[in-house]
Amino acid sequence: MSARKHTALPKAQILVEALPWLTRHRGKTVVIKFGGNAMVDEELKAAFAQDVVFLHHAGLKPVVVHGGGPQISKALDRHGIVSEFKAGLRVTTEDAMDVVRMVLAGQVQRELVGLLNRHGPLAVGLTGEDAHTITATKHQPRIEGELVDIGRVGEITEIDTGAIEALLADGRIPVVSSIARSEDDGHVYNVNADTAAAALAAALGAETLMVLTDVEGLYEDWPDSDEVISRLTALELERLLPELASGMVPKMEGCLHAVRNGVNTARVIDGRVQHSILLEIFTDEGIGTMVVPDRIEPDQAEPDQAVGES
Repeated sequence: MSARKHTALPKAQILVEALPWLTRHRGKTVVIKFGGNAMVDEELKAAFAQDVVFLHHAGLKPVVVHGGGPQISKALDRHGIVSEFKAGLRVTTEDAMDVVRMVLAGQVQRELVGLLNRHGPLAVGLTGEDAHTITATKHQPRIEGELVDIGRVGEITEIDTGAIEALLADGRIPVVSSIARSEDDGHVYNVNADTAAAALAAALGAETLMVLTDVEGLYEDWPDSDEVISRLTALELERLLPELASGMVPKMEGCLHAVRNGVNTARVIDGRVQHSILLEIFTDEGIGTMVVPDRIEPDQAEPDQAVGES
């Protein structure tokens, strides 16, 4: 009997370590951007779904936002449509937009909703088109001083959280595809999923935004060093933005937007690590980069900080 107790003790210690975080986050909204390798690896997808359901049963209110870059590229290839990128954004013609819409809402979202619903009648899928959740206007990036037409790529102008809040109040997990309705021309738009997740987090007054990536976090001095910055303020991040690799820019701009618009923390975490969401939220050892507002009030401090300062 005592041997069994000793064997189980580490499990109890893990649960006790999670207690301050469970207490702090209970009832709070967490927006999670699902992307990177976690979207294409079967084991990582299953672990992601388990993490999100765990958050739900632990009393948090998770909202999942997803894109689908790899799946879109494969589908475009099958349809004989060339994938082209300008200023880091996918050029989205009328024909390409039909494929994007089909893949995001009809494939990626359906699979993710199915994985979540293996654990109960929890997840409900919607796109930014539904109930005017995300509204956008045509985005034209500036390349070498000139505005460039990249098709049906949208810039978010408005968020309506009504449908998402109704689902959360009903105990559901909203899964949102990053497609937006048009503000002015009757079209639908492909919007960057990192940007959409940040905008939703701010509009929902979320406790935290979590962005899954294929790297460990934001590196101190890439490529000369692989030391990850574990924590930085909005102002520190703003100063770093011009030096970042293009793939990290929308993620870190999203984190910056979130913490400057009411979200307490924004985190970039390694989606290649199983259960990275739980490791980041519920343990002493965070595994990514956390961005915080320029001023942290005492009641917004992380649990371990609060204890250390008492």
